[in-house]
Amino acid sequence: MPLTSGRFIGHEQDRGIIQFSMHDGAKEIPCAVSTSAMDDLERGPQTRPEHREAQFTRLRDRIETRAASKYSACEFEGTPPGIVLRSIDFRG
Repeated sequence: MPLTSGRFIGHEQDRGIIQFSMHDGAKEIPCAVSTSAMDDLERGPQTRPEHREAQFTRLRDRIETRAASKYSACEFEGTPPGIVLRSIDFRG
């Protein structure tokens, strides 16, 4: 079953990440994307903290597509296991 969109959880400025979730059926998968990866995707200046949620919304399709690929490849990190996306994940 393919992953589907979940919820926006929040911006953790001190960690430089956006937390969100995706769903594998009824199972919620914790995910995160670095804010530097999002800035790299937009190839512009660093986005201000108060605009991070809007930036995530603009990039959501690309972020979720890559998260689904890492999920399919079982590339989990952390406790509990989840998907973490960095700039390198979007190269190529």
